[in-house]
Amino acid sequence: MGSLPARPKSHEPVALHAHAMDNLRFIRETMERAGSFTAVPGVGGILMGISALVAAFLAARQPRLDGWLAIWVGEALFAVLIGVATAARKARVVKAHLLSGPGRKFALGLAPSIFVAALLTAVLYRAGLYAVIPGIWLLLYGTGILSAGAFSVPVVPVMGVCFVSLGAIAVFCPLEWSHWFLAAGFGGLHLVFGALIAARYGG
Repeated sequence: MGSLPARPKSHEPVALHAHAMDNLRFIRETMERAGSFTAVPGVGGILMGISALVAAFLAARQPRLDGWLAIWVGEALFAVLIGVATAARKARVVKAHLLSGPGRKFALGLAPSIFVAALLTAVLYRAGLYAVIPGIWLLLYGTGILSAGAFSVPVVPVMGVCFVSLGAIAVFCPLEWSHWFLAAGFGGLHLVFGALIAARYGG
């Protein structure tokens, strides 16, 4: 009696497995895109960089520390307005809600550092420790960007690392050098990374 011919192996399990992997890959990529909303758009970063350079120019010409501090505090408030306005504009373009999902997480990651920076500025000013204020600003802003950057595109945490590194140097330098550090950080880094974000991920 001849042996029966072997049944060809079914390829259905392989096809189902491949289909399931494709679905999982699609879901993962969709979630990554949803979690990569740039809460601070590239255009906003560029505008913040320009305004910071103007502030550095004006602050360097102030004869008294009070005038210097007032200009930088005003610049911080103006930068917040720029960030909110340009983020709202980008949210409208991509048809997303500004304070939902990654946008809200970005804001919640950044806000505590900004609050601590404002509080420490008042404390250090009253204590007469003026020289460390610029470094503290850069350090805390960079820390906030690092925390918020976990919910944004990969280039944002890199910007945070650059701010922290610059602040770590500035905090040990004399106040006379603060104009250069603040201009390089809030001016230069915002310009560079704002341009990168705008080019790679849209305005």
